[in-house]
Amino acid sequence: MSQQQKHHGSIPKGMHETKPKEFKKTLLRLARYLKPRTFQLVLVVCAAILATLFNVISPKLLGDATSSLFASFTEGTGVQFGFLGRITMILAGLYLLSAFFTFLQQYLMAGVAQKTIYEMRQEVNEKLTRLPLKYYDKHSHGDTLSRAVNDIDNINTSLQQALTQMITSVITIVGIIVMMLLISPVLTLVVFITVPLSMLAVRFIASFSQKHFGTQQKELGDINGHVEEMFTGHQEVKAFGHEEKAIQQFDEVNERLYQSGWKAQFISGLMMPIMTFIGNLGYVFVSITGGIFVLNGTLLIGGVQAFIQYTQQFSQPLVQAAGIANTIQSAIASAERVFSLLDEDEETEETPASIDTGALKGDVSFERVAFGYDKNVPVIRDLSLHAKEGQTIAIVGPTGAGKTTIINLLMRFYELNKGSIKVGGTDISELSREQARSMFAMVLQDTWLFNGTIRENIAYGRDGATDEDIIRAAKAAYADDFIRTLPDGYDTVLGEDAQNISQGQRQLLTIARAILADPKILILDEATSSVDTRTEMNIQKAMNKLMANRTSFVIAHRLSTIKDADLILVMKNGDIIEKGSHEELLRENGFYADLYNSQFSREEAVS
Repeated sequence: MSQQQKHHGSIPKGMHETKPKEFKKTLLRLARYLKPRTFQLVLVVCAAILATLFNVISPKLLGDATSSLFASFTEGTGVQFGFLGRITMILAGLYLLSAFFTFLQQYLMAGVAQKTIYEMRQEVNEKLTRLPLKYYDKHSHGDTLSRAVNDIDNINTSLQQALTQMITSVITIVGIIVMMLLISPVLTLVVFITVPLSMLAVRFIASFSQKHFGTQQKELGDINGHVEEMFTGHQEVKAFGHEEKAIQQFDEVNERLYQSGWKAQFISGLMMPIMTFIGNLGYVFVSITGGIFVLNGTLLIGGVQAFIQYTQQFSQPLVQAAGIANTIQSAIASAERVFSLLDEDEETEETPASIDTGALKGDVSFERVAFGYDKNVPVIRDLSLHAKEGQTIAIVGPTGAGKTTIINLLMRFYELNKGSIKVGGTDISELSREQARSMFAMVLQDTWLFNGTIRENIAYGRDGATDEDIIRAAKAAYADDFIRTLPDGYDTVLGEDAQNISQGQRQLLTIARAILADPKILILDEATSSVDTRTEMNIQKAMNKLMANRTSFVIAHRLSTIKDADLILVMKNGDIIEKGSHEELLRENGFYADLYNSQFSREEAVS
């Protein structure tokens, strides 16, 4: 198992923080994503003001109607139907306009939220392509996916709901305060007695619920990581009888997610009933005080009715604010996880060197190379080797010897701690990563094909490849025959993990892709080790054609397949302990001979 593979399931350092470290800083950073849409937000605010204005005026008009009816009965003047009719028509118009501007506000806000999230999702995706391989070594795939998908979706929901409600709530509160002051400043003061209580309640509860929202998002990342690993490797889980253990691990993570989610929702859910209770207290105070004012003639009964409605409307945006606080807390927890991803160190941007890589020869040399995934734990200590152009170099050794590490260094997936690697006499550190990697093609034991047509998968090897190029590469890889037997030929869509074709056929497609790439140097990871003998013959013929006149590095697992290699490097603990041809190494009767004889004996026993 390679060094990076070992780390895929690990929990990232720092992921157990439960509370955002800098709430305000994260909120301001999130707000900066809205800055390019300032004009749309101004329109949203204008639509909210108009929609709220029409709603705020309505109770006052209803109060005037009530006062008119009350006066007609107490003074015996008769019902003023004309006045009531006009008020009814005005109210109908106000409600229609309010509905229209509410719809406009929601429509505009949906566009703002979706565009903002579109850009954030794009930024995260581009960031993932710039992250070094060591990031993926230390972070589980499920947690990374959770940040890129779940956390961004959570921010999207919060933007669309919380921002709209926040704008509406603020405008509603301001409008209601103005109308209440116009009716009765004294009653307005009575209502305001409850406001400090509401604010204290929100702040007190939010301080407890915030840390649980952070834990909830962290546990969600963990459970995604576990599910992704278990279902990706479900065959291994079943083969080793670890179903019960996998279920137990899932139950443990799921229980932690349940506990953090329950606590977050329960504590934050206390805001609504507490705010409603405080609002009802204000409603009682207004009713009693208003009744006294009507009796002593300082206020009309319609004014009290309007004021009671305003009191109810005033508590509603405050209750909404409590709900918004929950949503914002969850969004900030998600935003901090996304921003921590965006702030990760990435591969330094490089300018392509003014070197024609096509003109470089295919000889490769390692000069005093030292490297460790952890600088304090060296994997390769002092490696020197030289591969001539067109040679086939086989690399053998036990697990952890450093075989895959050599390939990672060749491809510049990692930077050296010491020494240099040269291709055609040019240090690859002088080239950009793209230039260096353009000289290589890889055919690995674990085939990688994406969800698309066979034609698209082969064409992945070279930009601008024509249909003729693709078919020529498929024929050279002995893949053309089986492709043409498929119902849609080259347009056959490969499903998830390309399960609609065999392992051997998948391998032939990756070889066709490498042939199309026409690399200067080829890297092979014993691509025939997981197929049957008959399929192996076709694959071996295709690989021989691919390797002809091309420098090739072969990571060998079955030593019987590398007898014809020009040079065999035997590695142990990051050092080359033996090198030579197959016959030379057997004559030395050393480590390689022991490996070969033990494998040969096992193969004879199996046959």
